[in-house]
Amino acid sequence: MTIPADQQALIRRLYHGEKWRVGTIARQLGLHHSTVTRVLTAGDKPVARVERPSLIDPFVPFVLATLERFPRLPASRLYAMARERGYPGSPSHFRHQVARLRPKPAAEAYLRLRTLPGEQAQVDWAHFGEIAIGRARRRLLAFVMVLSWSRWLFVRFFVDQRMASFLRGHVEAFGAFHGVPRVALYDNLKSVVLERQGEAVRFHPTILALARHYCFQPRPAAPARGNEKGRVERAIRYLRDSFFAGRRITDLDRLNAEVEAWCRGPAAERRCPADPTLSVGEAFEQERPRLLPLPADAFATDERLEAAVGKTPYLRFDLNDYSVPHDRVRRTLSVLASTTTVRIFDRQELVATHRRSYSRGEQIEDPEHVRALVERKRQARHARGLDRLAHAVPPTRELIARLAERGHNLGGATAELVGLLDLYGPRELELAVREALAKDSPHPHSVRLVLERRARERSLPPPVPVRLPPDPKIRNLVVKPHDLAGYDRLRKDDDDDDDDNLT
Repeated sequence: MTIPADQQALIRRLYHGEKWRVGTIARQLGLHHSTVTRVLTAGDKPVARVERPSLIDPFVPFVLATLERFPRLPASRLYAMARERGYPGSPSHFRHQVARLRPKPAAEAYLRLRTLPGEQAQVDWAHFGEIAIGRARRRLLAFVMVLSWSRWLFVRFFVDQRMASFLRGHVEAFGAFHGVPRVALYDNLKSVVLERQGEAVRFHPTILALARHYCFQPRPAAPARGNEKGRVERAIRYLRDSFFAGRRITDLDRLNAEVEAWCRGPAAERRCPADPTLSVGEAFEQERPRLLPLPADAFATDERLEAAVGKTPYLRFDLNDYSVPHDRVRRTLSVLASTTTVRIFDRQELVATHRRSYSRGEQIEDPEHVRALVERKRQARHARGLDRLAHAVPPTRELIARLAERGHNLGGATAELVGLLDLYGPRELELAVREALAKDSPHPHSVRLVLERRARERSLPPPVPVRLPPDPKIRNLVVKPHDLAGYDRLRKDDDDDDDDNLT
């Protein structure tokens, strides 16, 4: 951009004559500050900086001495110390000046790390926002493993960062590589490192079992040394920019199929940094024979946990309810979950198998579990009705037995007799049942006809149903009417006493 001569003269006059700052000139004239600086430094003459007195000037020796002893002391603490010593300025101005005065750490040089083919893979998790599955919004995470020499990528998306998903990522990556690298380099993940003191590392026992199965060495990177696993960090950035950016996510399985195709396609066609004459795919073909062979069987990656079943026959796992047989309520059962299936065990016995759901609040049922529970409830209601009838009206046992001999529906007959018991009471029902048995007509309809006839003979009004509370203890309560002759005798004795008093 060419600045007219008159504007150059104006810039110089404002700076040297009026003592305006570069930023002030740029704002007032609508120019970039670099353009103003270029005009002022024309002819290779350095611009003399206009130094103005500052409120912090008397406190600079104190700030420098404190930062020399405590280089990482926050500016907020320094400001509080300066205020106690009489500093009158604002916190923002003080922080700006401290940033200028703070000693800069010496630049650190790094060695360029090189690995042999088949020697190392780098592993890490990457967060990619959320995905909607049914009524749930789940975190979307990518398990990323990259071979350090060829840069061949393996990516698998999960909705959690649990140990089971971590193990599945390893097993699927080794299967995709058709081999195992000798060293797996990690960040200090809790799935890998339980505790670390310097070079002393206590590994997670599950990752040690995985390493023992596949014969590789787990190796955590040094704390705060992200450069040691720069290959996987760059791979994650490449994944975000070249695959994930602008992609519409609707289904997890489809996303994993697309990223697998991308790893074998565009990601494999890029140049290999270790050998620019090769593509990543060509370098991987050279590296694959150097990998360790896969074992005969894959490592078990199913998620295992214990879960309690309440009074309803459902077990809660991963935000959803899975049905179990009704005779397993009030127990603690074992869950063995893969990416597609949830299996439920009672000790060593498999009691339920369901498809796995990643939604929220879904109720996954086995129709056989529901049918068995409904049948059990029907039988329980039938048994309770029989017990109540036998206790209140003993002759009903013979009536039910004769009905069974004739092949009648015992459940319906029991329910009808219980209804008659509630309407007419145990004494009337017993008389009616005896009469029906005497006539060799053992059926609830016959009993009902006898009850209605007896009520008409005594000119009694139709019985009114009594609405009882739903509590079974109250509904099944049987109250037998007592003989009132004793009260008649008491009344006769009272009448005799009154006659004696009159005489």
